[in-house]
Amino acid sequence: MAGSSAVLEDGSALSRLDRALYRVEKVFGVISGLAVLMLMVLAVVSVAGRHFFNAPLPGYVDWIQIAMPLIAFLGISYAQRDGGHIRMDIVIGKLKGRALWVGEFITTFATFALIVLLIWGSWAHFGRSFDFGAPNWSRDSTIDIGLPIWPAKLLVPVAFGIMGIRLLLQLWGYVVAIGKGGDKPIGVPLMKSAAELAAEEAEHVSSLDR
Repeated sequence: MAGSSAVLEDGSALSRLDRALYRVEKVFGVISGLAVLMLMVLAVVSVAGRHFFNAPLPGYVDWIQIAMPLIAFLGISYAQRDGGHIRMDIVIGKLKGRALWVGEFITTFATFALIVLLIWGSWAHFGRSFDFGAPNWSRDSTIDIGLPIWPAKLLVPVAFGIMGIRLLLQLWGYVVAIGKGGDKPIGVPLMKSAAELAAEEAEHVSSLDR
């Protein structure tokens, strides 16, 4: 289930690392958002050019191909930190205390294992594209205007690498939570209930009326 979450902070090493990585994730998120904006602008230019001048933007599809990793992958770690990814918490949502943190640790570790495999595979994919001896250091390029593809392929393992670091920090947070117990661990997304989300939305709406 998708939901808003809170991440608690303190002066611990875990929290300091969490905040430092969060700053990097915000930058990646902004870049991803700017890529979406850029594609919207390119779409307007291409459609206007085709309609008014019978000359669409050359290589429009090529630029979409290059920009897709920016849109699809750069924001995943930012969303993971804030608990913004889709969750199926039919079982996890019924757990409390240490049992909850054990369940969260298991699912987060499984995600981390998957991310490690994706980093390995996407890095190999990048390696097949990059070549210092080739024109533009690339063995392949886009079909229309010949843009080198390796920069887009490099973004994928980089984004997954940031995601892997985020998952490691969250695993650390769950280990600490399992050891200490309680319901307010540091550095991990704490999912809010439907009632809490409704109260926040009501407060937000009421503040707009003031």
